[in-house]
Amino acid sequence: MTSLCDIVPAGVITGDNVVKLFDHARENGYAIPAVNCTSSSTANACLESARKANSPIIIQVSNGGGAFLCGKGLKFADSAVVGS
Repeated sequence: MTSLCDIVPAGVITGDNVVKLFDHARENGYAIPAVNCTSSSTANACLESARKANSPIIIQVSNGGGAFLCGKGLKFADSAVVGS
């Protein structure tokens, strides 16, 4: 089995690297957890756990979570999108 680190770089990935990650998971029969994070502390806890497990993870942020992460400083209607 090819190591995941040989396929995609560590850290945040986008575009073609996401496709490579999903293909690797499908070919090797494992799932990638997606965690809905409601604050920066829950996101940090999830990232720390994934690092300790040497496992990929998907961080999800809802509109409400995005608005919370963004803070009350933004007063426009789409502020949740900025936080997400």
